Amino acid sequence: MWDFIFFFLTNALFGMPGSRHRGGRPVRRNFIPKIPSRTAFPMRKFPWVPPPPPPLASVGSGGCGRWEEEKKEDGVKWMQLEHRGPYFVPPYEPLPEDVQFYYDGKPLKLSLATEEIATFYAKMLDHEYTTKEIFQNNFFHDWRKEMTSEEQELIKDLDKCDFREIHKYFVEKNEARKALPKEEKQKLKEEADKIQEEYGYCILDGHREKIGNFKTEPPGLFRGRGEHPKMGMLKKRIMPEDVVINCSRDSKIPEPPEGHRWKEVRFDNTVTWLASWTENIQNTLKYIMLNPSSKLKGEKDWQKYEVARRLKDVVHEIRAQYRKDWKSKEIKKRQRAVALYFIDKLALRAGNEKEEGETADTVGCCSLRVEHIQLHPQLDGQEHVVEFDFLGKDSIRYYNKVSVERPVFKNLQLFMKNKDPTDDLFDQLTTHFLNKHLQDLMDGLTAKVFRTYNASITLQEQLKALTNPEDNVAGKLLSYNRANRAVAILCNHQRSIPKTFAKSMQFLQEKIDAKKKQVEEAQEEVKKAEDEFEDTKDAKAEANVERKKKLLKRLEEQLARLNVQATDKEENKQIALGTSKLNYLDPRISVAWDTFRYPRLLQAPSSLALDTCRDAVERTLLGNWSPLVSCGLHRCKKFGIPIEKIYNKTQREKFAWAIDMAGEDFEF
Repeated sequence: MWDFIFFFLTNALFGMPGSRHRGGRPVRRNFIPKIPSRTAFPMRKFPWVPPPPPPLASVGSGGCGRWEEEKKEDGVKWMQLEHRGPYFVPPYEPLPEDVQFYYDGKPLKLSLATEEIATFYAKMLDHEYTTKEIFQNNFFHDWRKEMTSEEQELIKDLDKCDFREIHKYFVEKNEARKALPKEEKQKLKEEADKIQEEYGYCILDGHREKIGNFKTEPPGLFRGRGEHPKMGMLKKRIMPEDVVINCSRDSKIPEPPEGHRWKEVRFDNTVTWLASWTENIQNTLKYIMLNPSSKLKGEKDWQKYEVARRLKDVVHEIRAQYRKDWKSKEIKKRQRAVALYFIDKLALRAGNEKEEGETADTVGCCSLRVEHIQLHPQLDGQEHVVEFDFLGKDSIRYYNKVSVERPVFKNLQLFMKNKDPTDDLFDQLTTHFLNKHLQDLMDGLTAKVFRTYNASITLQEQLKALTNPEDNVAGKLLSYNRANRAVAILCNHQRSIPKTFAKSMQFLQEKIDAKKKQVEEAQEEVKKAEDEFEDTKDAKAEANVERKKKLLKRLEEQLARLNVQATDKEENKQIALGTSKLNYLDPRISVAWDTFRYPRLLQAPSSLALDTCRDAVERTLLGNWSPLVSCGLHRCKKFGIPIEKIYNKTQREKFAWAIDMAGEDFEF
């Protein structure tokens, strides 16, 4: 009997191999099931595991089969690559005649190039950047270089420049764009879609792949992160003559805009970029790459996390080795061992990774100077405390107080002895020496692999510790974000408090207050209904009590969700959760933790649910899934949180490979 019910339900849900699909779930009509024997179809096991639904598996990835295509020889990324080249930013449109720039209180007509750069600054007048002296100085220096000689003679003081009318023009223009009628917005969307269709896709080995950002960067003012010394400098317009095109020899080479030519055309199938140019601020290469959802990008991500997973098998041996090296007779080995301890435990970058032309005083582990740390034998009730204070990548300040093991503390005292504050802490250590040692320990091991491993393992452990299966969706999401925040803190992923934070928190608090009032009113309504029922003992009054209680429960749940949302926003106001989520956390951990992809039957229903199940079978055949929820036949991966709550559409496309692969029992 149970064999029949189980088999019938399974095929009602998933169909049979080779059956037609509808809505991502196989359905076969007019099917008369043949009851299998226990030996042919044991209760504990599926006879056929259905494919994941197409909306998740096929977006950008082309389904499972694409991950299993024949591998190419080492170094070769593709055999065919054809595309249209980059889409260039449209030319500058001059300001209307009635929008004026003022200098020393008088209107001044600017040349076209000077006016365009003035608009860059004007658009940012309400931003914190324009209040910073270094931003102002860099902007004015670069702006004057682009002025005509007459303008240079006249415009000599930024404080006398008045950009307010230009700023007002762009604010009003932006508001007018937002207020466009639906038909106009649709027309703009269609134009953007047309550009996307023409430039946003390429042909890669016979597959139509989406390109990442197919547009060149617009000219503007460089912002940088943290207190970057080059903030405010002019980012120049990218021209076709700056661009190197990469495609296959047998493809149609993209045509440059009329009257222009490409800097160079290459046929290099050992790289994955489609076009490149050198930006003028830090002289670094910028690329047009495939979209993160592409097969090549997915494979690269997959391999990155697999290397980090391999570290799990040897990390204990590596830690034992660097602890042993703390007592080495060679100072060079001791320095390497202490640096590796910091990279492992604090997720520090190796250092000496500055881009060419970068002038910011940023450092990593190997390039730390004596002035960047202070040693405290005792501090805040802890022993052997190291206080770090330096600028890391992107000029983000790293400040941390860490209690370290006694041999590490003693070695640091030795390394700092008789040195000036500006001397290197690890004066006998280079990143080359450290990286060579890491490669000897494990093939493919780098400081970034340590960072990825520690970030992912921290997320997995925090999720296990923080998630309460009894919590509602909002509570579980709060636990997830707290686990993610632990990783972001470990990796020093900070951000400045958003400009709109106070306003959004005020708005959220108003919603909470309003919801509290609704809850109080609902509580009074329940009490009135209960009093009425006590007086009448009427069935109608009893039904009214139940209805009022259900409303109260729903309002209380809504209030709880709002309170969780407020807590989450407050805790994350200075933490950038996105960086670690996209770059350092194996997405399979999140997928296994939360994904609701499709119901999975794990056991036969209880006898109490049998009557419900009979009805569920009948309605499921007609495409209605809700009865299966009510009868307890569905199970979700771990905690049953929809994947959309963790990853947005773009992120789901990027991690299609993980959604495709990860089972609910996945362990990093």
